[in-house]
Amino acid sequence: MSDDDFWAALRRTTQSRIGLGRAGDTMALGDVLAFRAAHAQARDAVHVPVDVDALVADLESRGLGTPLLVASKVADRGEYLRRPDLGRQPRDLEHLPRDTGADIGIVLADGLSGQALTDHAPALVAALVERLTPRYSLAPLVVATNARVALGDHVGAHLGVETLLVLVGERPGLSVPSSLGIYLTHHPRPGRRDSERNCVSNVHPPDGLDHAHAARIVDALVAGARDLGESGVRLKDTSRSLDAAADGPAALS
Repeated sequence: MSDDDFWAALRRTTQSRIGLGRAGDTMALGDVLAFRAAHAQARDAVHVPVDVDALVADLESRGLGTPLLVASKVADRGEYLRRPDLGRQPRDLEHLPRDTGADIGIVLADGLSGQALTDHAPALVAALVERLTPRYSLAPLVVATNARVALGDHVGAHLGVETLLVLVGERPGLSVPSSLGIYLTHHPRPGRRDSERNCVSNVHPPDGLDHAHAARIVDALVAGARDLGESGVRLKDTSRSLDAAADGPAALS
Protein backbone atom coordinates (compact mmCIF):
# COMPACT_ATOMS: atom_id res chain seq x y z
CA MET A 1 0.00 0.00 0.00
CA SER A 2 1.36 3.41 -0.96
CA ASP A 3 1.42 6.33 1.50
CA ASP A 4 -1.42 8.01 -0.44
CA ASP A 5 -3.62 4.91 -0.22
CA PHE A 6 -2.93 4.58 3.52
CA TRP A 7 -3.91 8.19 4.33
CA ALA A 8 -6.86 8.22 1.91
CA ALA A 9 -8.55 5.48 3.91
CA LEU A 10 -8.00 7.31 7.21
CA ARG A 11 -9.10 10.69 5.80
CA ARG A 12 -12.54 9.24 5.12
CA THR A 13 -13.02 8.88 8.89
CA THR A 14 -12.19 12.47 9.92
CA GLN A 15 -12.32 16.07 8.72
CA SER A 16 -8.96 16.73 10.42
CA ARG A 17 -5.88 17.41 8.30
CA ILE A 18 -3.84 14.24 8.54
CA GLY A 19 -1.04 12.79 6.44
CA LEU A 20 -0.14 16.11 4.83
CA GLY A 21 2.37 15.91 2.00
CA ARG A 22 5.69 17.70 1.83
CA ALA A 23 7.64 19.47 -0.91
CA GLY A 24 11.24 19.67 0.26
CA ASP A 25 11.27 21.36 3.67
CA THR A 26 7.73 22.74 3.49
CA MET A 27 4.14 21.65 3.02
CA ALA A 28 2.88 20.71 -0.42
CA LEU A 29 1.34 23.62 -2.33
CA GLY A 30 -2.09 21.98 -2.51
CA ASP A 31 -2.24 21.58 1.28
CA VAL A 32 -1.12 25.20 1.82
CA LEU A 33 -3.83 26.51 -0.50
CA ALA A 34 -6.47 24.29 1.12
CA PHE A 35 -5.47 25.60 4.56
CA ARG A 36 -5.68 29.23 3.42
CA ALA A 37 -9.10 28.63 1.85
CA ALA A 38 -10.39 27.04 5.07
CA HIS A 39 -8.99 29.94 7.11
CA ALA A 40 -10.76 32.44 4.82
CA GLN A 41 -14.05 30.53 5.20
CA ALA A 42 -13.70 30.62 8.99
CA ARG A 43 -13.04 34.38 8.97
CA ASP A 44 -16.02 34.97 6.69
CA ALA A 45 -18.24 32.93 9.01
CA VAL A 46 -17.31 35.24 11.92
CA HIS A 47 -17.39 38.60 10.15
CA VAL A 48 -20.12 38.32 7.47
CA PRO A 49 -23.49 39.33 8.99
CA VAL A 50 -26.30 36.80 8.88
CA ASP A 51 -28.67 37.30 5.93
CA VAL A 52 -31.80 37.91 8.02
CA ASP A 53 -34.09 38.37 5.02
CA ALA A 54 -33.06 35.02 3.53
CA LEU A 55 -33.40 33.33 6.92
CA VAL A 56 -36.90 34.75 7.48
CA ALA A 57 -37.97 33.77 3.95
CA ASP A 58 -36.72 30.20 4.49
CA LEU A 59 -38.57 29.90 7.81
CA GLU A 60 -41.78 31.24 6.25
CA SER A 61 -41.53 28.88 3.26
CA ARG A 62 -41.43 25.92 5.66
CA GLY A 63 -44.63 27.06 7.38
CA LEU A 64 -42.81 28.10 10.58
CA GLY A 65 -44.27 31.61 10.64
CA THR A 66 -42.62 35.01 10.57
CA PRO A 67 -40.09 35.34 13.40
CA LEU A 68 -39.78 38.40 15.61
CA LEU A 69 -36.44 40.22 15.38
CA VAL A 70 -34.18 41.25 18.25
CA ALA A 71 -30.74 42.91 18.23
CA SER A 72 -28.12 43.02 20.95
CA LYS A 73 -26.57 46.25 22.22
CA VAL A 74 -23.47 46.01 20.00
CA ALA A 75 -23.19 48.25 16.92
CA ASP A 76 -21.34 45.91 14.54
CA ARG A 77 -19.35 42.68 14.31
CA GLY A 78 -16.15 44.38 15.43
CA GLU A 79 -17.76 45.51 18.67
CA TYR A 80 -19.43 42.12 18.99
CA LEU A 81 -15.98 40.50 19.16
CA ARG A 82 -14.53 43.12 21.51
CA ARG A 83 -17.51 43.42 23.90
CA PRO A 84 -19.01 39.99 24.74
CA ASP A 85 -20.96 41.65 27.58
CA LEU A 86 -22.98 43.79 25.15
CA GLY A 87 -23.76 40.75 22.98
CA ARG A 88 -25.50 39.22 26.00
CA GLN A 89 -27.92 42.15 26.38
CA PRO A 90 -30.90 42.91 24.09
CA ARG A 91 -31.34 46.44 22.77
CA ASP A 92 -35.14 46.36 23.13
CA LEU A 93 -37.75 43.69 23.84
CA GLU A 94 -40.90 45.79 24.15
CA HIS A 95 -42.18 44.65 20.72
CA LEU A 96 -42.20 41.01 21.88
CA PRO A 97 -45.30 39.52 23.52
CA ARG A 98 -44.93 39.38 27.31
CA ASP A 99 -45.71 36.40 29.55
CA THR A 100 -46.99 34.06 26.84
CA GLY A 101 -47.11 31.12 29.24
CA ALA A 102 -45.74 28.87 26.48
CA ASP A 103 -43.86 25.71 27.39
CA ILE A 104 -40.92 26.36 25.05
CA GLY A 105 -39.33 29.37 23.37
CA ILE A 106 -36.85 29.16 20.49
CA VAL A 107 -34.27 31.89 19.76
CA LEU A 108 -32.09 31.78 16.65
CA ALA A 109 -28.84 33.63 17.48
CA ASP A 110 -26.09 34.27 14.93
CA GLY A 111 -23.30 33.90 17.50
CA LEU A 112 -19.89 33.40 15.87
CA SER A 113 -21.24 32.00 12.59
CA GLY A 114 -24.20 33.63 10.89
CA GLN A 115 -23.67 31.19 8.03
CA ALA A 116 -24.50 28.29 10.38
CA LEU A 117 -27.85 29.93 11.11
CA THR A 118 -28.82 30.23 7.43
CA ASP A 119 -27.42 26.78 6.56
CA HIS A 120 -29.06 24.74 9.34
CA ALA A 121 -31.53 26.68 11.53
CA PRO A 122 -34.66 26.43 9.31
CA ALA A 123 -34.39 22.65 8.92
CA LEU A 124 -33.48 22.22 12.60
CA VAL A 125 -36.43 24.34 13.76
CA ALA A 126 -38.72 22.28 11.52
CA ALA A 127 -37.39 19.08 13.12
CA LEU A 128 -37.84 20.53 16.62
CA VAL A 129 -41.40 21.67 15.92
CA GLU A 130 -42.31 18.26 14.49
CA ARG A 131 -40.80 16.53 17.52
CA LEU A 132 -42.08 18.82 20.31
CA THR A 133 -45.63 19.65 19.21
CA PRO A 134 -48.45 19.10 20.06
CA ARG A 135 -47.18 17.93 23.48
CA TYR A 136 -45.68 21.35 24.17
CA SER A 137 -46.85 24.86 23.29
CA LEU A 138 -44.33 27.10 21.54
CA ALA A 139 -43.84 30.85 21.87
CA PRO A 140 -43.32 32.97 18.71
CA LEU A 141 -39.95 32.32 17.07
CA VAL A 142 -37.27 34.98 17.67
CA VAL A 143 -34.20 35.79 15.53
CA ALA A 144 -31.44 37.62 17.43
CA THR A 145 -28.49 39.30 15.68
CA ASN A 146 -25.02 40.00 17.08
CA ALA A 147 -26.20 37.82 19.94
CA ARG A 148 -24.55 35.53 22.45
CA VAL A 149 -26.27 32.67 24.30
CA ALA A 150 -27.11 34.63 27.46
CA LEU A 151 -29.17 37.16 25.48
CA GLY A 152 -31.74 34.36 25.27
CA ASP A 153 -32.26 34.55 29.05
CA HIS A 154 -33.74 38.05 28.64
CA VAL A 155 -35.95 36.91 25.75
CA GLY A 156 -37.13 33.79 27.57
CA ALA A 157 -37.96 35.72 30.75
CA HIS A 158 -39.85 38.37 28.76
CA LEU A 159 -41.84 35.73 26.84
CA GLY A 160 -42.52 33.89 30.10
CA VAL A 161 -41.60 30.43 28.73
CA GLU A 162 -40.75 27.46 30.92
CA THR A 163 -37.86 26.21 28.79
CA LEU A 164 -35.75 28.15 26.30
CA LEU A 165 -33.78 26.77 23.36
CA VAL A 166 -31.08 29.04 21.87
CA LEU A 167 -29.83 27.83 18.49
CA VAL A 168 -26.51 29.62 18.02
CA GLY A 169 -23.75 29.65 15.40
CA GLU A 170 -20.69 27.97 16.93
CA ARG A 171 -17.12 29.25 16.74
CA PRO A 172 -15.90 28.11 13.26
CA GLY A 173 -12.95 25.80 12.91
CA LEU A 174 -10.63 25.16 9.98
CA SER A 175 -12.74 22.20 8.85
CA VAL A 176 -16.28 23.32 9.84
CA PRO A 177 -17.29 26.98 9.26
CA SER A 178 -21.02 26.45 9.82
CA SER A 179 -21.99 24.41 12.88
CA LEU A 180 -24.93 25.05 15.20
CA GLY A 181 -25.17 24.51 18.94
CA ILE A 182 -28.41 24.23 20.94
CA TYR A 183 -28.42 25.62 24.49
CA LEU A 184 -31.32 24.58 26.74
CA THR A 185 -32.16 26.66 29.81
CA HIS A 186 -35.06 25.75 32.12
CA HIS A 187 -36.78 28.76 33.72
CA PRO A 188 -34.61 31.28 31.83
CA ARG A 189 -33.91 34.63 33.47
CA PRO A 190 -31.05 37.16 33.33
CA GLY A 191 -28.11 36.05 35.43
CA ARG A 192 -28.31 32.34 34.70
CA ARG A 193 -24.88 30.67 34.84
CA ASP A 194 -23.51 28.46 32.05
CA SER A 195 -23.59 25.54 34.51
CA GLU A 196 -27.39 25.92 34.50
CA ARG A 197 -27.65 25.10 30.79
CA ASN A 198 -27.32 21.99 28.64
CA CYS A 199 -25.73 22.03 25.20
CA VAL A 200 -26.20 19.86 22.12
CA SER A 201 -23.31 20.77 19.80
CA ASN A 202 -21.92 20.09 16.34
CA VAL A 203 -25.22 20.17 14.44
CA HIS A 204 -24.03 20.29 10.81
CA PRO A 205 -25.12 17.39 8.62
CA PRO A 206 -23.90 15.43 6.78
CA ASP A 207 -20.61 15.32 8.73
CA GLY A 208 -21.95 16.40 12.14
CA LEU A 209 -25.11 15.68 14.11
CA ASP A 210 -28.17 15.61 11.84
CA HIS A 211 -31.28 17.69 12.54
CA ALA A 212 -33.62 14.81 13.45
CA HIS A 213 -31.09 13.31 15.88
CA ALA A 214 -30.49 16.69 17.51
CA ALA A 215 -34.26 17.19 17.90
CA ARG A 216 -34.54 13.77 19.55
CA ILE A 217 -31.86 14.66 22.11
CA VAL A 218 -33.52 18.03 22.81
CA ASP A 219 -36.88 16.30 23.29
CA ALA A 220 -35.34 14.04 25.95
CA LEU A 221 -33.62 16.99 27.65
CA VAL A 222 -36.85 19.05 27.73
CA ALA A 223 -38.73 16.15 29.34
CA GLY A 224 -35.89 15.63 31.81
CA ALA A 225 -35.75 19.32 32.74
CA ARG A 226 -39.49 19.40 33.41
CA ASP A 227 -39.23 16.30 35.62
CA LEU A 228 -36.14 17.59 37.44
CA GLY A 229 -37.31 21.19 37.65
CA GLU A 230 -33.98 22.50 36.38
CA SER A 231 -31.41 22.30 33.62
CA GLY A 232 -27.63 22.18 33.89
CA VAL A 233 -25.12 19.74 35.31
CA ARG A 234 -27.70 17.51 37.03
CA LEU A 235 -29.70 17.01 33.81
CA LYS A 236 -28.44 14.15 31.63
CA ASP A 237 -29.19 13.10 28.04
CA THR A 238 -31.43 10.01 28.19
CA SER A 239 -32.25 9.87 24.47
CA ARG A 240 -30.13 6.75 23.88
CA SER A 241 -31.88 4.72 26.57
CA LEU A 242 -35.30 5.89 25.35
CA ASP A 243 -34.39 4.86 21.79
CA ALA A 244 -33.24 1.43 22.99
CA ALA A 245 -36.47 0.93 24.95
CA ALA A 246 -38.54 1.95 21.93
CA ASP A 247 -36.62 -0.46 19.68
CA GLY A 248 -37.35 -3.34 22.07
CA PRO A 249 -36.13 -6.83 21.03
CA ALA A 250 -34.59 -5.51 17.82
CA ALA A 251 -32.05 -3.61 19.91
CA LEU A 252 -30.80 -6.92 21.31
CA SER A 253 -30.28 -8.60 17.95
